[in-house]
Amino acid sequence: MHFQEYVQFDALGLADLVRRGEVHPSELLALAMQRADAVQPVLNPIVMRMDEIARQRCTEGFETHQPFAGVPFLVKDLFQDYAGLPSSFGSQAMRQIPAPQHADVVRRWLDAGVVIFGKTNTPEFGARNVTEPKAFGPTRNPWDPLRTPGGSSGGSASAVAAGVVPMAGANDGGGSIRIPAAACGLFGFKAGRGRIPSGPLMAEGMNGAVVQGVVSRSVQDTAAMLDVLQGPEAHAPYYMAPPEQPYLSTMRTAPGRLRIGFSTASPTGTPVDPQAIAAVQDAARLLESLGHHVEEVDTPFDGVALAEDFLTAWFCVQAMMVDSICELTGVRVSDFEPDTRLMAALGRSMSALKLLRCEGRWNDHNIRLAQFHSQFDMWLSPTLSAPPLKVGELDTPWVLNAVSDLVTRLGLAGMLREAPAFKRTILQNLGWTPYTQLANLTGRPAMSVPLYWTPDGLPLGVQFVAGLNGEARLLQLAHQLETARPWFDKRPAVNT
Repeated sequence: MHFQEYVQFDALGLADLVRRGEVHPSELLALAMQRADAVQPVLNPIVMRMDEIARQRCTEGFETHQPFAGVPFLVKDLFQDYAGLPSSFGSQAMRQIPAPQHADVVRRWLDAGVVIFGKTNTPEFGARNVTEPKAFGPTRNPWDPLRTPGGSSGGSASAVAAGVVPMAGANDGGGSIRIPAAACGLFGFKAGRGRIPSGPLMAEGMNGAVVQGVVSRSVQDTAAMLDVLQGPEAHAPYYMAPPEQPYLSTMRTAPGRLRIGFSTASPTGTPVDPQAIAAVQDAARLLESLGHHVEEVDTPFDGVALAEDFLTAWFCVQAMMVDSICELTGVRVSDFEPDTRLMAALGRSMSALKLLRCEGRWNDHNIRLAQFHSQFDMWLSPTLSAPPLKVGELDTPWVLNAVSDLVTRLGLAGMLREAPAFKRTILQNLGWTPYTQLANLTGRPAMSVPLYWTPDGLPLGVQFVAGLNGEARLLQLAHQLETARPWFDKRPAVNT
């Protein structure tokens, strides 16, 4: 098999070749590693190689029941621990600390037959919507290496879009699956809260706002992987009933006529590029041609309030992570990136009462979205407010970093947090991705679908958010859209 044959198959297709004896897992692994070697100098998607572990796994044999037997795979270097290897979380401070055991999702991936041969790049603690950590350098977008693949699962998305693997591990705490999927022309699916376990070393990140998953090139790969990952562990904090049928088989059933409400305005009032609006309008026309009812609606939530509640919890999580790592490793707060230090300082400045009130308001967002879903099956929006940004475009100016460090050292982060100008700056930093946090705070399933490319040839996905337990219906719609407007063979020039 040659590379041009390899990229003609999705993960399920490669596994079928392995089962039929038409290709050996070691041959697939060699192709994936060769491709990784070729694109790494340009795109920088992988931060750790596990070649010998992967070669050994290829000699162990696979079972016919494993849905992804022998398929090369990459995990994200954040909350996807591989026993005995460090999980850096995109941070210099964590690069030497081995994980004591596999994460639940990693064990399930291995049980499903994948061959893990590396870990992908992520911003420090996954805390940004671009993948540009100081510890490893920026990851770049295969569609234009001057641009970002998004974040925080940018390394995984870049690797999949570049043809290294057909699917890779990702996770999503504020859009981190959907953002890079939209920027890289991939399918990105975030399951609902509690559908996929996140243990054993953590229960559910940020009260279940963080969800594990994958980025992929085909809907059926994601559906089959959701079948692999869904369902609780004994240590899971809560239980969600399994689907009546496997997602892979349900996906192939037509979704019926759906009522879909769409919005294009930024929920926080920040600018929206005409191309992002065009992407949604194009999707709306396609949906109407497929028989769905499509209607423009007001944004079904208070975007500014939701952003503030999201950021309050996010800053507190950053403070907890920084302080815990300092206690564990003995590193200093100054060893972390400036943005991380500022977020952690802001988190420390918040009282427990403020955090509890914030989390209590998550229910208000749930109620408002449930009212919307009583009239519409899904909300359609841009995934991103603009095409993929240039690498470095969201860098914090050095002057602001200097001011932030001074304020942090003086213990004045609380005063900075309440300053109107600072609040405006924080909301503007979400300006590229103001649509995605809704699904995380409400715990609802959502997806980014690659239906649109700009006149310059850049992908720009659109987002759908379903109601509670709406995973199956989302996948049915995604499969219908994929059939109507296939994207699998759309590949960047770096893939030729």
